[in-house]
Amino acid sequence: MNNQDEFWVTPDPDDPRLTERVAGIDHLGAGVETSVTVERPLTLFLNGREIVTMMTICDYPEYLALGYLINQNMLAPDDEVTGVDYDEEIETVVVRTAHETDFEEKLKKKTLTSGCAQGTVFGDVMEKFEETSLPARARIKTSWLYSLVKKINTAPSLYLEAGAIHGCVLCLEDRPLLYMEDVGRHNAVDKIAGYMFRHKIEGADKIFYTTGRLTSEMVIKTVQMGIPILVSRSGFTAWGVELARQVGLTLIGRSRGHRFVALSGEDRIVFDADTATVDDEPGHLRRKGATE
Repeated sequence: MNNQDEFWVTPDPDDPRLTERVAGIDHLGAGVETSVTVERPLTLFLNGREIVTMMTICDYPEYLALGYLINQNMLAPDDEVTGVDYDEEIETVVVRTAHETDFEEKLKKKTLTSGCAQGTVFGDVMEKFEETSLPARARIKTSWLYSLVKKINTAPSLYLEAGAIHGCVLCLEDRPLLYMEDVGRHNAVDKIAGYMFRHKIEGADKIFYTTGRLTSEMVIKTVQMGIPILVSRSGFTAWGVELARQVGLTLIGRSRGHRFVALSGEDRIVFDADTATVDDEPGHLRRKGATE
């Protein structure tokens, strides 16, 4: 089976809307031409009222809009969405529901979070977070982890084509299912949340992988989706670790080649792989990881 046959959705680095070729010079003064990622504004409306303008590559605006609203608790899992309309010309996406939501109160409690392109979290998200219970029986085998990292790292992506972008992947055991990218990791997460909402996919048996840092926002959004295991090729923030421990989220960072560090939920990890048989991460990925 081809590696790409395992994914439901993957990035499309050949999409001409997502990158541009730009001329410049290199460190020797020689002329070069390189691919750069294109970001666009996207304004989100809920039932005709403006919520936020996001900077995004805009490849899955419907999933991004739904996931943003879900992860801000502005849509509940049982809310009936009657329409999602994207207008590329005026750079807007409108989500309509069968009943009015209470988003106005949530807008009053909006706070800025760390991260590329700046994310937002609404004040009452923490109230729901503190009441969350993640499935204790979920497991991640180290053989699954090493297999996932290899498959994700070798999949075609904007990250490999142009850089300046983050990727997030929803996984089941050793199989990557949904691979989404965007200029901000919060956008990539929201696209996956929106896909899960639209297709009624549960998170209890899933693993979430990200190329970005394990910040408080990443932890909160993973828990919002009901996913018990979060993995990153990058490092941790102290608050991210604290929140993960608070709800029992398995938090695995610095996952490169056969190496990783777990700082929360270690009891879910099953050590079944011989690390001597696992290849180290390719050099070009190590260099990218040091700067992005």
